[in-house]
Amino acid sequence: MGQRGSTQPEARVLLLGLDNAGKSTLLYKLKHNTVVGTVPTIGFNVEMLDVKKKKKNFALTVWDVGGQAEMRRHWRSFHQDTAAIVFVVDSADRARAAEARRELESTLKSEQLRGRPLVVLANKQDVDGAMNVSELNDDFNLRRICGDREWYVLPCSASTGVGLPEALKRIGHIVKLPSESSSAAVKENFKDTVNYIKAKSVRR
Repeated sequence: MGQRGSTQPEARVLLLGLDNAGKSTLLYKLKHNTVVGTVPTIGFNVEMLDVKKKKKNFALTVWDVGGQAEMRRHWRSFHQDTAAIVFVVDSADRARAAEARRELESTLKSEQLRGRPLVVLANKQDVDGAMNVSELNDDFNLRRICGDREWYVLPCSASTGVGLPEALKRIGHIVKLPSESSSAAVKENFKDTVNYIKAKSVRR
């Protein structure tokens, strides 16, 4: 990766999913465009990826947090300042789909992640019997658990790289950069003020 200018904006992305979902393999395939041998992540990995939004470069700081049961208790510690969530599902492991759904639903209830966009990656599409996007969407009941946040489900294979460029492009597109978040907050505050004034006027 080239030298990054000090003024280039950055956004933090949280990469979550159960153990063996393929998170680290996916991250290093995106970073190095090669399959890197990985072991179960105890703790977390952090990598920076360059992406474009509206023809402007910015950096994604991707936090890949271990998915073992004992690590999931600590996911909440990583929620603060997260601009988007990427949840990786082993779509070939139907036996653990309900477990993955519970963890995703629990994560999305976090107040610190309220309104943050979500990308669900249906990984291991190269494995026979893997759930397709429609099956995963229905099985996870994403329309209900995602609420009014922006969300997408995309098929991919971390080992072959299929679908990963599209996934990175989508993540870059939905991430709110700090300047955009500030602008959105100003608009929201303005709207709240207007509604308050209207309500006061009606009561009079």
